[in-house]
Amino acid sequence: MFRMIMSLAVALALFPSHAAVAAEEFYKGKNLRMLVGFSPGGGYDTYTRFVARYIRQYIPGSPTPVVQNLPGAGSLVTANFIYKKAKPDGLTLGVWSPGLVLAHAMGDRKVKIVPRRFEIIGVPTRDAVACAIMGRTGLRTLDDTIKSGRELKMGGTRAPGITTDPFLFLNRELGTRFRSITGYGGTARVRLAMDKGEVDGACWTWDSMRITARGMLDNTGDRKLIPFIIAQRRGNPEVKDLPLFQEVLTGKNLEAFKVWNLQNGITRIFTLPPGTPKDRVAILQKAFKAVTENPAFLADARRADLAVDYVSPREIRKALVGFDTMAPDIREYLQVLTGFKKFKQ
Repeated sequence: MFRMIMSLAVALALFPSHAAVAAEEFYKGKNLRMLVGFSPGGGYDTYTRFVARYIRQYIPGSPTPVVQNLPGAGSLVTANFIYKKAKPDGLTLGVWSPGLVLAHAMGDRKVKIVPRRFEIIGVPTRDAVACAIMGRTGLRTLDDTIKSGRELKMGGTRAPGITTDPFLFLNRELGTRFRSITGYGGTARVRLAMDKGEVDGACWTWDSMRITARGMLDNTGDRKLIPFIIAQRRGNPEVKDLPLFQEVLTGKNLEAFKVWNLQNGITRIFTLPPGTPKDRVAILQKAFKAVTENPAFLADARRADLAVDYVSPREIRKALVGFDTMAPDIREYLQVLTGFKKFKQ
């Protein structure tokens, strides 16, 4: 019995090294495809490329990261590819919008993925949705938009979510007249539409807005982009005086917003196909977390003014459960508010 126990202990001690050797042999000389669900120049693209610079050093065999943009349907094209077509071998990952998680929870029949079945790698930072408007409107604050009584066009992506929904809560609560203009391939396209005068403003995540729209935020006159409401200030002096959604919403509208806002804690989900071997999932999870703790990565992020606030796979799955288990009356409220009522099952 003693010999059996000792043999088992030795075998278990050697197992990690054998696993590492196997992983190194698998990844060596190969590419790690990193598919981004939106067009180049936006926050999803920026964060993915930053992670790609560092992740290979933490993966046995040092595969070469190759970032590819696969935009379409608000990142649904990428999510579908990872879910249905990508080989589950640990060589292809996708970064897509948590708006698809909300759409699935609302019963959108176009969203045939089941979010909880993906293998989750992590999220590089929590975020806060913010809404902003162009200087040419002559408006500067949320109060201005309320008092003006004007219809204001807000640019959004093709899929419902962070770019299409936040102002709907304001319309319901405050009587504002924001109208969603959707169909843009990403926030880079939305910024161009604002600059050209196609739309009056937009909502998307603040950490993306303050980086990718920096030139517009720093501009003056008609071409200046002016934030007027945010979900979380997080000590950022640039938005310290903005009202919070949670301060202006009340009752069921506020309860529904809190559930809807779960997606901002899991923005830019890095995922692997369902069925990816668990050992490779663990390798990429560990590598991703190590990148977010790398001093050189953090220094680069600070220079680029990118926030880093790692979200673990466990925390992400908790948010996914939050969507799946929302109260029926809140689900119905959100279905009506966001236009999913006709998809109710």
